[in-house]
Amino acid sequence: MTTAPSDGRLHVLRAVEDGWSAFTKAPWSFILFTLLVGILSVIFQLVANAPSTYIEGPIVILLTITGVIGSVLINLWGVIGMVRGSWIALEGTKPDFLDFSRWDGSAAGRLFVRSIALNIVFLVILAVGLGVAFGLGQLNEALIWLPGIITLVLFIYLSVNQMFLPYVALLEQHRPFETIQRGRDAVDPSWWWVVLLLIVDAVIIVIGTILCGVGLLVAAPVVACITTAAYRQLFGTTDHTGLLRSDASTTL
Repeated sequence: MTTAPSDGRLHVLRAVEDGWSAFTKAPWSFILFTLLVGILSVIFQLVANAPSTYIEGPIVILLTITGVIGSVLINLWGVIGMVRGSWIALEGTKPDFLDFSRWDGSAAGRLFVRSIALNIVFLVILAVGLGVAFGLGQLNEALIWLPGIITLVLFIYLSVNQMFLPYVALLEQHRPFETIQRGRDAVDPSWWWVVLLLIVDAVIIVIGTILCGVGLLVAAPVVACITTAAYRQLFGTTDHTGLLRSDASTTL
């Protein structure tokens, strides 16, 4: 069972070691679930992008809506399953396929709402940046780049400290925008270490992609386990929402 370091700092190497160890507890369950999520995602994407050359009328709209909704639900299901499976593995128990595949509507709702909240924050930053750029552009066109650079820096900063937002949404009980603040409070002291973690995750994904894409079936769950191990270091090892219970039910 992994525990949070006493110094409160993210230890990337330890997260990698713990994540790999968790993956090896049930590799075929991780791979099978990743494959299933990938296949269903592709199917719904094809449905959403049904060629209008062969299909006409309201059926196209219906297929598009079905594909979009299906893609969102599969994405939520995939994230929940991977977080649950990796968490159980990190606790020292071998997760079975049911642990991955069990649907949790309450957890899906929390994750969806808090993801929307984060997107709203990004949109507000973008809108403010564009407004300031427009105003400065009226004075001097050269000044347009200044708010653009600041907006980009803010985007990078938030993208890093909100890396664990799905975990906070699924495992802690905070309101949507409180979830974002919770990410900042926990990640900021280890911000550069989290950047290093993102680089490590990216390298693993790239290697998996290079291996004819099939390597992603291993790379994706390994990255999920590593990220879960990192979350447990920074945020603690308590499941505050009962995500691991089949009867878990909390408010949005």
